[in-house]
Amino acid sequence: MHPFTKFVILIESRMLRLLSGTLVLMLMAALWSPTAAPAQTIAASKIAADLREALQPRAASRQGWSTEAAGRRYVKALVVSDSSDPELADLRAHVLAVGGSVYYRYMAVTALSVMLPADRVHEIAARSDVQSVSPNRLTARTASALEMATGAAGVRRSTAGGYAGLDGSGIGIAVLDSGVAGHHHNLRDADGRRSRVTRSVDFLQVGDALPGRGRDWRAGVDLSASLHHGDRGKTMSVYERKLSAARNDPDPYGHGSHVAGIAAGRGAYQATDSTGIAPNADIVDVKVLDDAGTGQLSDVLAGIDWVIYHAKEHNIRVMNLSLSADSTESYLTDPLCRAVRAAAAAGITVVVAAGNYGQTANGEEHYGTISAPGNDPSVITVGAANTKGTAVRSDDSVNFFSSRGPTRGAVVDAQCVRHADNLIKPDLVAPGNKVVSVLASGRSGSNPAWSVLPSTYPELSAPYGGTSQPRLQQLMNLSGTSVATPSVSGTVALMLQANPGLTPPLIKAILQYTAQPIAGANLLQQGTGLLNVDGAVTLAGVLRTDLASAIADGRIAAGATMLAQGKAMPAPMSVIDGHSVAWSRLVIAGGSHLLSGTALFTLYQPIYDPRLLWVRKTAQRYTVIYWPQVPGEPPMRWVKAITAAPALNEVFVTPGVVSATALAGDSFADRATGLFIPTATLSQWLASGSGLVLSEGIVLSEGLVLSEGLVLSEGLVLSEGVVLSEGVVLSEGVVLSEGLVMSETARTGEQ
Repeated sequence: MHPFTKFVILIESRMLRLLSGTLVLMLMAALWSPTAAPAQTIAASKIAADLREALQPRAASRQGWSTEAAGRRYVKALVVSDSSDPELADLRAHVLAVGGSVYYRYMAVTALSVMLPADRVHEIAARSDVQSVSPNRLTARTASALEMATGAAGVRRSTAGGYAGLDGSGIGIAVLDSGVAGHHHNLRDADGRRSRVTRSVDFLQVGDALPGRGRDWRAGVDLSASLHHGDRGKTMSVYERKLSAARNDPDPYGHGSHVAGIAAGRGAYQATDSTGIAPNADIVDVKVLDDAGTGQLSDVLAGIDWVIYHAKEHNIRVMNLSLSADSTESYLTDPLCRAVRAAAAAGITVVVAAGNYGQTANGEEHYGTISAPGNDPSVITVGAANTKGTAVRSDDSVNFFSSRGPTRGAVVDAQCVRHADNLIKPDLVAPGNKVVSVLASGRSGSNPAWSVLPSTYPELSAPYGGTSQPRLQQLMNLSGTSVATPSVSGTVALMLQANPGLTPPLIKAILQYTAQPIAGANLLQQGTGLLNVDGAVTLAGVLRTDLASAIADGRIAAGATMLAQGKAMPAPMSVIDGHSVAWSRLVIAGGSHLLSGTALFTLYQPIYDPRLLWVRKTAQRYTVIYWPQVPGEPPMRWVKAITAAPALNEVFVTPGVVSATALAGDSFADRATGLFIPTATLSQWLASGSGLVLSEGIVLSEGLVLSEGLVLSEGLVLSEGVVLSEGVVLSEGVVLSEGLVMSETARTGEQ
């Protein structure tokens, strides 16, 4: 037993209760009640910091989301509401009345995409049904040896007809990116005749960005009625037709195709085997970034809406977001975070990039740099590891550029006090250095039709033959957390093929528990460790295959067995490329709690319900509402809305689970404790029997959990959210080698 154990206070071993939920109501009233502070202060507290700054009289116009026209400033924004009216009719009318426009009404989050006169933003924010107002920030891509390095090679073998074993068959992966060149040979089926891109939609066709890089700044229009999934008749047909407009060059930038190939490419036919993780999975191409690899937050939100709505139609079980938006907001209010939470609640596993901000310009390590939506607790946030070009994992390290935790988005209360989230991220890391995958081109495949990335940086394709490569079979390499992310998305597809009954939070727990800690890296650098495909599918395979439906129907109680009949927990290790790999045995729960022990998987833990989100001391329960059943179709096929409400009484974790929170200790960077503890050290302590076995589990009683888990003292992390380039991420750059990020200058044009 480690000596830290005897100092553990038995806070988490008891039913963690608060005497009354009244304190929660009092706190909420203090923060949001109109009587708690002047109306102007209340309104300002709802406006994101970068938008508040842009509203100042002498502030410069922000790139893409603010402009000057006829002597008046206008801004593009996302207005999030808690109105009981799903149509948001009164709010939409108010936007028009102040001289603004409404572009879109969302399903995943109760919100509008709008254009507003800058001098009327506070008026809209002051409404009692408005929760937050955020700028329509730009988004950008965060930017086989892979099979060997991740352990995917151990779960299947190559055959003359393709692959035997787990290959992602039947699972749909939605790639929200710059487009996918489905005509590339790697993204076709086994005989090379059919593209595995089953559907392509382009949200740049319907957003407020106009052809020729311009922006629509007209006042007095409301397009939200026609750009919404609520009308399943003619209006929706027109909308879907616009989204599906054919493109001769599906991915002019080249990022989305590379990402899709890592998740699901078939590359065994080439001398350089570029096979991805799930080489027979289906790809759903959701284009939300433009020809320069940038885009608008509003288009990404609309893309997430589309994926949620069409998930069962295309069996989309995984959503890959190798993109990010800089945000100083808390996950509670950030629109992108709210949208991905809704997707997770609907049963879609969302995998996102941590960001490439782990190193400053002068080479210093930079903590607190996780970008949105990687700062959301419901998603799987992936950092980047450097495999050093070998399948051996013992020499792997966390890339310098990979963003570090904790999350630094914050809520500003009515008294203008900033409360940072400080959640543990990333969740794990995956290979992200010089990963070989698809080089996108136009349908001809000729060199003049190559996408922007390989055309601009010929060194990316040079190792594989450069311009002499066969048409539609060309390869290139990229580095960054954006190319680490699809390895995890592909792994999720394999896990769901092995066990279709897994839920998003259970998948996340399995990935973390089976990850291999990288020596010398702490929790904020690597999460629980390096992706272990073999371990993930092995653990998934011993669990019941009816878990998702049993959870959805309420047919499984806390503490019930999760093991399939005749199955037992596997030994916590894997053999990858002939080498033994120890599992971390760690799961990050509640944003700040470290859990361990076989009871996490032998017994049902309610935190695996995707509709329950527990973070620190509070929890929310989500409800997925479906459109009425259509004759001839199965029930609960088309999602209508997703709502959230505070949870008051919940069991999160059952007795028998091991807590490692106190074992990690208080957070001190210089002592390497708490959040800064090496993951491998904590894992070794747990393997030797340390940690606290919870005798009564962890519960939410009357709205509050007493224990916060690991806490970061203010002052240890200098970064207050990821704020780059005037608050807008124009480009994360193309990472060509460790420590070097070549930034691009492409930007969204303004009108």
